[in-house]
Amino acid sequence: MKLITSLLAAAAISVAAFAAPVFAQDKGTVGISMPTKTSTRWISDGETMEKLFKEAGYTPDLQFADDDIPNQLAQIENMVTKGAKVLVIAAIDGTTLSDILQKAADAGVKVIAYDRLIRDSGNVNYYATFDNFQVGVLQATSLVEGLKLDGASGPKNIELFGGSPDDNNAFFFYDGAMSVLQPLIDSGKIVVKSGQMGMDQVGTLRWDGAVAQARMENLLSSTYTDAKVDGVLSPYDGLSIGIISALKGVGYGSGDLPMPIVTGQDAELPSVKSILAGEQHSTVFKDTRELAKVTVGMVNAIMDGKEPEVNDTKTYENGVKVVPSYLLKPVSVDKTNAKDVLVGSGYYTEDQINN
Repeated sequence: MKLITSLLAAAAISVAAFAAPVFAQDKGTVGISMPTKTSTRWISDGETMEKLFKEAGYTPDLQFADDDIPNQLAQIENMVTKGAKVLVIAAIDGTTLSDILQKAADAGVKVIAYDRLIRDSGNVNYYATFDNFQVGVLQATSLVEGLKLDGASGPKNIELFGGSPDDNNAFFFYDGAMSVLQPLIDSGKIVVKSGQMGMDQVGTLRWDGAVAQARMENLLSSTYTDAKVDGVLSPYDGLSIGIISALKGVGYGSGDLPMPIVTGQDAELPSVKSILAGEQHSTVFKDTRELAKVTVGMVNAIMDGKEPEVNDTKTYENGVKVVPSYLLKPVSVDKTNAKDVLVGSGYYTEDQINN
């Protein structure tokens, strides 16, 4: 009887072992610091990374800083204190993190800058982003194509908007765009009628759509009372919505006053709907699901004591070092390909963009 009992017990343990669900081993905590929840893009980035890191066996500590620099610094410091092995940081201001990153380095914590380069620190180990110069090239190319310069009877009037001056990416977007626009400005085919050029004049702090709207309203009242604006370079959908609101407020998009060619970035849902409605002309799609996958791959390599895969070791000099980077390719989206690119990739459903 004792023998039978022992055999049954052993069998039960064996069955239980095979029947028990298999969970990934806890590989430690990864701190994920996102800048804000005011943009659906950053919410999506954070949630996607949280999901992928959990699936990979990590404990993600996801925090949103509400566009408040001291808040982000405190959140990152708390992540280090709680024992995060790696930090993934999308900085609000890429120049303010040097002290906290030194504390992280002293604790042996590795740092990945996520889509926004962290400047003035030697403690940034890797950078995961898109080809930001190419983003600007795509925006300006779409703007020029929309303006239909070939055969135009005269120069086209445009205005330039830049991103937040404390975001390193904003300069890459602007420089990429100007590599396309400057020759056309020099030749007289395009005119920036306000004369406002350069990031010191066209930058939009914190990527604030309300600030962009107010500036567009000022431009319209000061520069375009007797002229028509034909196009607006906007580096981000959240700015584009504000710019379009200002334009509609003075009659653009109705009667004999067509909506100017307005660009954007991030393929946010309101802008996608605006593109399909014939208001915003284009956006630049950056599949942040792929960026999240690259970031998780970097963390896996770091935790395994290996070098993460990078494809750029020259471009992103942060004031202290050139940060090894992985750049993904952005895609220009307009009315002709929006559904193929965004619905076809599963980024949005048909119902989302149509309702």
